[in-house]
Amino acid sequence: NSMAAFRAALDGGYGIELDIHLLADGNLAVMHDSTLLRTAGAEGVIEDLTTEDLKNYRLEGTDETIPEFKQVLELFAGKAPMVVELKVHNNNHAALTETACKMLDAYNVTYCMESFDPRCLLWLKKNRPDIIRGQLTENYFATKVKLPFLLKWVLRENLGNFLTKPDFVAYRFRDRHSTLSNRLCLGHMTGVSWTIQNQEEFDTAVQEGWVPIFEGFCPDPARRPNN
Repeated sequence: NSMAAFRAALDGGYGIELDIHLLADGNLAVMHDSTLLRTAGAEGVIEDLTTEDLKNYRLEGTDETIPEFKQVLELFAGKAPMVVELKVHNNNHAALTETACKMLDAYNVTYCMESFDPRCLLWLKKNRPDIIRGQLTENYFATKVKLPFLLKWVLRENLGNFLTKPDFVAYRFRDRHSTLSNRLCLGHMTGVSWTIQNQEEFDTAVQEGWVPIFEGFCPDPARRPNN
């Protein structure tokens, strides 16, 4: 989630998947985690920052700073597609989703949107049904995510899909066959698999019909899927 990485993706002929957060001043920033510690080495959460604050945080010891979403949109306008992940914090799902839609409307970009939080998809279904929307999910019982047991089960089994009616489901690669509901729903919609980290996983995902999201390596161009 750095401008250097996004430029490298464009140079390689790839689209991108990126994560956006709503800042304290209403702008949008691009970063994977809500907490700043892992990638910026600082305490606190990105949602408490303003646009002016972003330049003060270096990414993983480099000269790269936390990008504004606008910067990425300007870079990709008219060039390559993007998957925009909405990262909810403290029930800001409606404001985050609405702000993202308004910003995307101002640029000539090809995109879809996804989120782990079904409330974002429900907002899109009600207010922006024209936007392709995807439900991110994983086996929550195999992660450190702190949620009530029943909620973990509901999210893992994609039960919210009956209300949100996503256009695709994006499943963690290692969890892609972990539930019956996942196998059933993929018979009726596109499946996306994240995050692929080597050529073997990439080939397996493509052979099984998944759209792969990858990081840390460049897949063999001869084995890239047509879609």
